[in-house]
Amino acid sequence: MSDLIKPVEQLDRVVIRFAGDSGDGMQLTGDRFTQETASLGNDVSTLPNFPAEIRAPQGTLPGVSSFQVHFANFDILTPGDRPDVLVAMNPAALRANLGDLAAGSTVIVDTHDFTKRNLAKAGYTDNPLETGALDEYTVHALDLTGTTVEAVKDFGLTRKDAARAKNMFALGLLSWMFGRPTDGTLGFLQRRFAKSPQVRDANITAFKAGWNFGETTEAFSVRYEIAPAAMPKGRYRNITGNVALATGIVAAGEVAGLPVFLGAYPITPASDILHELSKRKDFGVTTYQAEDEIAGIGAALGASYGGALGVTTTSGPGLALKSETIGLAVMLELPLLVVNVQRGGPSTGLPTKTEQSDLLQAMYGRNGEAPVPVVAPQSPADCFDAAIEAVRIAVTHRTPVILLSDGYLANGSEPWQIPEADALPAIDPAFATGPNQLSEDGTERFLPYLRDPETMARPWAPPGVAGLEHRIGGLEKKDGTGEISYDPDNHDLMVRTRQSKVDAVAAAIPAIQVDDPDGHARVLVIGWGSTYGPIGAACRLVRETGFPIAQAHLRHLNPFPSNLGEILAAYERVIVPEMNLGQLSLLLRAKYLVDARPCTTVRGMPFGSEELFSIFVDELENLPALTDMTTGVSHDHHR
Repeated sequence: MSDLIKPVEQLDRVVIRFAGDSGDGMQLTGDRFTQETASLGNDVSTLPNFPAEIRAPQGTLPGVSSFQVHFANFDILTPGDRPDVLVAMNPAALRANLGDLAAGSTVIVDTHDFTKRNLAKAGYTDNPLETGALDEYTVHALDLTGTTVEAVKDFGLTRKDAARAKNMFALGLLSWMFGRPTDGTLGFLQRRFAKSPQVRDANITAFKAGWNFGETTEAFSVRYEIAPAAMPKGRYRNITGNVALATGIVAAGEVAGLPVFLGAYPITPASDILHELSKRKDFGVTTYQAEDEIAGIGAALGASYGGALGVTTTSGPGLALKSETIGLAVMLELPLLVVNVQRGGPSTGLPTKTEQSDLLQAMYGRNGEAPVPVVAPQSPADCFDAAIEAVRIAVTHRTPVILLSDGYLANGSEPWQIPEADALPAIDPAFATGPNQLSEDGTERFLPYLRDPETMARPWAPPGVAGLEHRIGGLEKKDGTGEISYDPDNHDLMVRTRQSKVDAVAAAIPAIQVDDPDGHARVLVIGWGSTYGPIGAACRLVRETGFPIAQAHLRHLNPFPSNLGEILAAYERVIVPEMNLGQLSLLLRAKYLVDARPCTTVRGMPFGSEELFSIFVDELENLPALTDMTTGVSHDHHR
């Protein structure tokens, strides 16, 4: 067989899922496959899936870790609903993922751990490789572990350490199957294990052995190719949402000419932002790993008072702990970026799973009337632009801003076109430089709460500048002077003024755009955050069936875009998919008095496009027929 040239089949898209124990290196394997795929120019979208426990019992369902990568020769929006290829490193990985496969999918199984004991731990009474339970799939049952141990036997490793290289054998095999480059992975292994030559050489050998196995074995008779996707010209890199967000914060600091200060307490899935920003000392970034959430935001707010770009990062339960200091920032009217990478809740909830359950907390989760702008990115790469936009609003309008990412965006990745620095939006801190009011007696004075007529923002006056001394604190401020005031009328004025300041942001954000190719849709699907990809993919499927359907997506959740009410009123039916129990739909119904119908999931996983397709088609098929008012003739709009 090795002397034969194996045929190559052209495909337009493939979804692969690597699955195994949390110690099997599936995240590394998936990431390397993704990096090489991106280097070929395919469009890529990924979905890492981690166990909640740091070290769940080996071989059990709770300990299964997986990494899904979807790549194609066209623009894709999601990591895919169902894997075309599943690589399962043990019985638990097979059992946990088998239900997601469609008939005819390819399953590559490492048979080494299919012992009676491991089968029982995974919940199998019989070996599914022997009972016919997998007959509807194309199954390749291979002793990947044993083959790897044999391939690396000359490097003097223990059997346990030798077996750890099996993920590289699997990566080599899949790289051969789908024509992925090898040089990048070989260079990565050289660098990663440079201090352990035996481990380095064993992993390189295992990777090459996997490639050669695919080339020579009769088990795999076909290779596959996926041509590059047509993408706009430019420089690209594959990027996760957390890295994109961190990069956006650095870029915003550079554009604004502000030193960046991050005060943060590590919390899943936001910790990678802290890790990434800690590497950016070359851009003058200061990172402070605080003892708790409250200390982290307190330090960030202090940095803002001192004239820096104050940033704090967290996930859902941490946002609750930061709420009092966010209220203080509202009262002080200082710029502050609060990043909430949402996860399943309540309480500790699902640390490694995704959800959109903190929208109402971001909107209202503070005592008193404490309005703050809320911004949400729609994809991993969009986290870069959303971070810059959130900083622009915070600095320009002198307000804390909450940026709502989530675990799906944070850990997922896609190609990101690196922008030119001069194309980034301008951000002007416009620090106060001197007195801003002339008294009747001709003397000049500084009023710390004198408003800009357009933005309603007060001056930003860092300490240490002569003539700009002013009082700060959490007690109510007197209009203009900032003195402590308990006057009821002044409190009413200041509460309404702070709300007006947030409302004024709407004048500086773009109108919401609607994707309605035919211009005849009667149904609008509106979402926010990471539902963008599944909604967009589902709408594509709906249109392919002949149904017109419109899609709109919100980046700005407080305030809403100024034309949103007009857009909602233009459609007969509004559907709102969310990974919560209907928080955006509640806000839309309350503000615009429209029948915004919630479509919800809280499974810790993103929507599937096929799932949403079925929901959208049901709504379209149940629309009442249009009636010609002059003739009384009914028309089926869709046939």
